[in-house]
Amino acid sequence: MPRLAYVNGRFLPHRGAQVHIEDRGYQFADGVYEVVPVAHGRLVDEELHLDRLERSLRELRIPMPMKREALKLVSHELARRNGLTYGFVYMQVTRGVAPRDHKFPKSVRPALVMTTRQMKPAGEKTLAEGIRVITVPDIRWKRRDIKSTSLLPNCLAKQQAYEAGAAEAWLVDDDGTVTEGSSTNAWIVTRDGRIVTRKATQDILNGITRQVLVKVAEEEGLTLEERPFTVAEAYDAKEAFLTSSTNFVMPITRIDERSVGNGHPGEITGKLRRAYIATFAPDGGVR
Repeated sequence: MPRLAYVNGRFLPHRGAQVHIEDRGYQFADGVYEVVPVAHGRLVDEELHLDRLERSLRELRIPMPMKREALKLVSHELARRNGLTYGFVYMQVTRGVAPRDHKFPKSVRPALVMTTRQMKPAGEKTLAEGIRVITVPDIRWKRRDIKSTSLLPNCLAKQQAYEAGAAEAWLVDDDGTVTEGSSTNAWIVTRDGRIVTRKATQDILNGITRQVLVKVAEEEGLTLEERPFTVAEAYDAKEAFLTSSTNFVMPITRIDERSVGNGHPGEITGKLRRAYIATFAPDGGVR
């Protein structure tokens, strides 16, 4: 089956899909994006992702490229045409095409691009062993709550993690507290069983999986604290994990050169992963 993309009103072969050289997303990173996970052919937490897309666009004063229901129809049709069963739909909206000028152009239409990617669920080995993260300085701008396409600092952090043999980098503010991962939200479980993650302010991107998991933790009767935590606290934690739309809830068993807890995925992390998956797959069809 040929892979298709959606570009400004047309379904096109992915290999030949193109945007204009003066698209402001290309020249200024003047745009936002969303990654909507797909499991069993279903778009997971779709409404929450579209809520965040609309919010990010408002913050940058970019209009929606089309009405919300039309956007949903396009994304579902693209997933259907690509035979997407497990993976994600990527959507990107930029301010549009205009002669290069830092000021906002007048009378320009926002540009919309969508693609899909097939992904396999996390393997049993990864879930059983957990992953390693490293800590690096957070050098990003101060509006991290906007899901902007300006991701160069995130890419540098992710590359540093890759070169260190780790799966993710946790970004650390000047005060020594962890903000989030380069493409994930960061969580720890204290030795007395309290779940800690940073409050959703302009310091972090309010992940959709994060939003759902906050509610799940409350429903499970677990104690949740939304506050900053230090790297030292993370080293001393009983458990640690990350969340994202493509990882769901992923156990962390090593931070820098230190084992987390007993070096194995924790009980609370496993419970939260199962409870989160049950919100969209009650039969437990995704590991």
